[in-house]
Amino acid sequence: MQKIITDEKKIDQLLERGVENVFPDKEALKKKLMSGERIRLYCGYDPTANSLHIGNAITINKLSQFQELGHEVIFLVGDFTCMIGDPTDKLATRKKMTREDVLENAKDYQLQASGYLAFDGENPAKVMYNSEWNDKLTFKELIELSSNFTVQQMIQRDMFQNRLKEEKPIHLHEFLYPLTQGYDSVAMDVDLEVGGNDQMFNMLAGRTLQKAVNDKEKFVLTLKLLADDNGKKMGKSEGNAVFLNQSPEDMYGKVMSWEDGVIVRALELCTKISISEIEEITEALKDDKNNPRDQKMRLAFELVKINCGEKEAQRAQEHFVRTIQKGEAPEDVIEIQLAVGIKLLQVLVDEKMAESGGDAKRKIKQGGVKLDDIVVNNLQKEIAAEDNGRILKVGKRDFRKILVK
Repeated sequence: MQKIITDEKKIDQLLERGVENVFPDKEALKKKLMSGERIRLYCGYDPTANSLHIGNAITINKLSQFQELGHEVIFLVGDFTCMIGDPTDKLATRKKMTREDVLENAKDYQLQASGYLAFDGENPAKVMYNSEWNDKLTFKELIELSSNFTVQQMIQRDMFQNRLKEEKPIHLHEFLYPLTQGYDSVAMDVDLEVGGNDQMFNMLAGRTLQKAVNDKEKFVLTLKLLADDNGKKMGKSEGNAVFLNQSPEDMYGKVMSWEDGVIVRALELCTKISISEIEEITEALKDDKNNPRDQKMRLAFELVKINCGEKEAQRAQEHFVRTIQKGEAPEDVIEIQLAVGIKLLQVLVDEKMAESGGDAKRKIKQGGVKLDDIVVNNLQKEIAAEDNGRILKVGKRDFRKILVK
């Protein structure tokens, strides 16, 4: 029998760290956790891409905290809901996806989440797919479920109001998304759902259905979003997301590109560093004598360690120091064989060091292209015999060693 931990200090920390809101209220959930009852909780992940990202890591990290206290955790893959498309924060209808696309995207999700969650051992997290029950819903049952909501409830959501003002279409299936996500709570008969604060409406829909269908209270715990001091989110839409399938070096480098204002919140939401240590780091960041870069390196190291292991985190940090801070080429730099006379512009495009010929020209004009640390200014530069062995560098992190044929 799985032992349930009821240590009040640990439960208080669980309900405070990174938490935005608890419905119906935090004290009621604390009382349930203190009772020693084993609760069932979940968070759902729609496979819109082939990798989970740092925003997902926030909720997975919170699930792991409940798992450590002995509770039953479900990692739900939204293979059905993903085909509908969550309209939350979207100014246009999501592109529809096939079941094949969705399952292909989700195939490595368990592996990617395993840095935080244990999927084996005494209290393994369970992976489920919501097509298991949603595929079986009859039209009659769907109509019955929909009777628990009103059109006014749905249309009052900000993104729908914005679309109405801009005369953009709102499709009926988008109204059904909260209902479908809400039915997950009914089908799994959960006690708690965890999610980002932007998912509050959808999660509360599940609370409504759980009460209506199973006559059971469902708690909803919303988490803070990862954002900088100006409220700018770290995510796919902003182009600054860290994906959990990235290489250790890329993950480390991406975190180091974040604004300083995100450091403390990321430590709180995405790592397992103690609150007391985070408080020390917060104080250190207030001292102008300290360089925020050092604390950001700590953050980058911790995130890589969780997702890739400590050895890889150490290697990624050494790679960053060598290639970015010291400007040296990495030891394992990619070698490319080039013929004499080929234009450097073409090399940049072929090696995906530039997105297009225009992008390659822009990088050269801005001084972002170097050969052995010498800036290339000539747009007509061709590879010559004397370029053999030289290091081609674009930006701060993209290196190639030239081998002339």
